[in-house]
Order: sequence, then structure tokens, then C-alpha cells
Amino acid sequence: MRILLSGSTGFVGRPLFAFWQDEKGHEVVPLIRGEPREGCVSWDPERGLLAKEDFEGFDAVVHLAGEPIGSGRWTRAKKKRILFSRTVGTWLLSHVLAQTLQPPKTFISVSAVGYYGDAGDDVLDEMAPAGRGFLASVCCEWEKAAQSIGNRGARVVHPRFGHVLGPGGILGKMIPAYKWGLGGSFGSGNQWMSWIEQTDLIRALDHVLEDDSLEGPINFTSPFPVRQKEFASELASLLKRPCFFNIPAWLLRLVLGEMADEALLASTRAEPVKLLESGFSFAFPRINDSLRKALLPLN
Repeated sequence: MRILLSGSTGFVGRPLFAFWQDEKGHEVVPLIRGEPREGCVSWDPERGLLAKEDFEGFDAVVHLAGEPIGSGRWTRAKKKRILFSRTVGTWLLSHVLAQTLQPPKTFISVSAVGYYGDAGDDVLDEMAPAGRGFLASVCCEWEKAAQSIGNRGARVVHPRFGHVLGPGGILGKMIPAYKWGLGGSFGSGNQWMSWIEQTDLIRALDHVLEDDSLEGPINFTSPFPVRQKEFASELASLLKRPCFFNIPAWLLRLVLGEMADEALLASTRAEPVKLLESGFSFAFPRINDSLRKALLPLN
């Protein structure tokens, strides 16, 4: 299979590229920004620059790229970059693929469980409605941006990622504080946290690529979400550090503003109904095993 992959050097893209090319034997072509390189397709989504002929001949296109949401306070400029990188980039890619002579059969464009907003204790399958807030509105527009290629008959899939646990990512940002004994809860710590181990996420993307019956939004989360204080306790225990520190919600809001409410304090209890019903089996469904696996390369 010939696959075009954006975000191929990122936290998810790098191991996904290696898995598909080295283990599965697919031809994976990175979609990159900047100067053209051999074996890659180059584009500039900010300026709308690309060569349509470079996008011919792919069986599948997987779009992972987007401005990180967890790096710093959400200023007006930051929010604009978050929205622009997901919606305009996805729209442009979908639009040019729709104009190719033989459009890809599958277009996988990631989304996030932020789609559901702060839903309290509600259990959220893929049919749950969109929530309120900036992230929910971004996810809605992000998923709509793939409409053009869907209109050409491609199978469009939106994996809604939970927190991805692996070497680096969110854990890479949290571990230093935990090693200093500053691990603990955000606010009450009762908010639900939907997560998925990195290896399971890679396997799930491969599963979706190969199963033509899967389309639309799919929750990429463990079937066993945890409350944030449980996550903190498990992580501290594995690092052999205390877990009594608490950052009150008011302080998080003071330091991080809107990001605190939507990225740290919001409660999302997602359920991967479509993955489970399609026969996908999680290798690391429980938080303890997942964190243990993720921490191995870091110890």
C-alpha cells in the first residue's frame, strides 16, 4: 500500500512511519513543509502552495499534523494557529486530493476527544454530541474540513485521540515535576481522563487502515479511563515518588487561562465502542500497565 503521511516526525508519526514501512512493508511517503526532498511530498499550507500532481497515486492519506495545544498559554495568536493548522491544512489537503485523477480510497484525519468538551461523568461513545468551548469548536471544524475528499467517495476516518502515553508527549512534560515530588491532582482530581498507550494507538491506526467497514469518528482511547487523581497516583507510584501535591483550579486558571479549563480540568470519559465492536484488542488497556510500558525507555 502507498501511504502519504503528514506529521511523520512527530510523537505519533515517527513510530507510525517505522511500523508501516519496516514491519508492514508499505511505501510511506512523508508530507513535509519547506524545501522539497527526495522521497517526500512538499507543501506550504499557510500560503496554499503545492503541486497537485505530487498527490496522485496514493492508496491512503493519513493526516496527523497540527499545532500543539499543550505548549503554553492560549493567547489569541496561539488559538489562531491551533485552529488554522487543523482546519485550513485539512481543508487544503482534502481539496487537492479530491481533484486527483484517482483519489485515495482512505483518508484518515485525526481529531481529539476534546470534541466532547467538559462532559462530567457522562460516558461518551462516538454518537455523543459535541461539547462547548474552544477545543470542541476546533474539533468540529477540523472534522468538517475533510468533506471534499469524502464527496469523491473516499472512506473518511476521524480518530479522536485521548491523551497518548508513551516516551515523551504529555509524560515527558510531567515526569520532571513528579521526580521533584510535585505530582498530584489538578483541581479536585475527579475529572475523567481518556488516554491510550502509544503502541495501542499505532496498532489501532493500522487496524482502521485495513478495516474498510470503519469510518467517521472513532474514539482512540482505552476502554478504562481514569480520574486524574488516579492517574497521578499511579504515575507517582511507578516513579517511587509521593503524590500529595495539589494545584488548585484557581491557580491553574491564573497561570494558564482558558487552557486550564479545557486541557487540564475538563472531564472526558470516552468509550472506544467502534474499535471494540470491530474486534480490536488493546494490549495495554489498564493505566498501570500502560504507564509502566511508557516509562521503560525513560528509566
